Amino acid sequence: MSFSGTHAPAVDPLGADLLRPNLPETVLDLTSDMSFATRNRLASKDLTDAVGLWRLGWTLGWFDIRLRYRGSMIGPFWLTLSTAVLVAALGVLYSTLFHMTLRNYLPFLAISQILWSFLSTTVGDACLCFTSVEGVVRSVRMPFHLHALRTVVRNVLVLLHNVIVVIAVYAVFDMWPGWSVLLTLPAMAIWIVDSIAVCLLLGAFCARFRDVSPIVGSLMQIAFFVSPVIWKPEQLGESAVYLVFNPFYSLLEIVRGPLLNEPPGGLVWASAILYSLLLCGLSWMFFIRARGRLAFWL
Repeated sequence: MSFSGTHAPAVDPLGADLLRPNLPETVLDLTSDMSFATRNRLASKDLTDAVGLWRLGWTLGWFDIRLRYRGSMIGPFWLTLSTAVLVAALGVLYSTLFHMTLRNYLPFLAISQILWSFLSTTVGDACLCFTSVEGVVRSVRMPFHLHALRTVVRNVLVLLHNVIVVIAVYAVFDMWPGWSVLLTLPAMAIWIVDSIAVCLLLGAFCARFRDVSPIVGSLMQIAFFVSPVIWKPEQLGESAVYLVFNPFYSLLEIVRGPLLNEPPGGLVWASAILYSLLLCGLSWMFFIRARGRLAFWL
């Protein structure tokens, strides 16, 4: 949509030109360009602006943790304590049910439970990524990626607290990981990127359709039981090869395997990277279309 116009020289009532310099021709051009390239450029600028404000995202995530446990004596370590009790109770129970020694099963359960807790909590918080900060989105001009980063930082801090449980299990059974633990660094980098992508995708989608959040929670409960979290992959026997079709298995295994001195194979890494690329691509395409409408959905 374009409008253009020019200034005509003003005249006095007698028809004579007013004594003022001639104005240059002025063109008013209002163009609404919502092409894919423009939307992609604006979304990319949103991302780069958020990267430049990463310290603010980290601070907001840290303040969320402090606010949640304000007045508590041990703060987020309550989560660590409850996780330790849960792991100990389930470890004794399921090691008996599955006829496995506690030494072989408890480290697997502790790592799996903590990693799954991070995944499920991140997905749940992703659904509320934008609706929970509705006032901020409407009153302050901030990159949308920054709100996603804030959600991820909050859950990463909780994950770091729960790592104490894993260290305690290592110490009790004297089972320390080897150099393969370094493989968790690129794996966690994939997790961070995927977490931001999930926040953008589910955050925008749940802002438009508020009924999606409880549906996602139900699906995560189903995914917990069909994924090797409380049971080991080898318990499936020959059918374990089909686990690569489960995205949660691949993403869990690239972090859990090195921590158990069992580095995952190339197929697991390839499937995890493929699922991550699909997730990031879907999230980016949806965010490109939703970014301009997101503030009106809240």
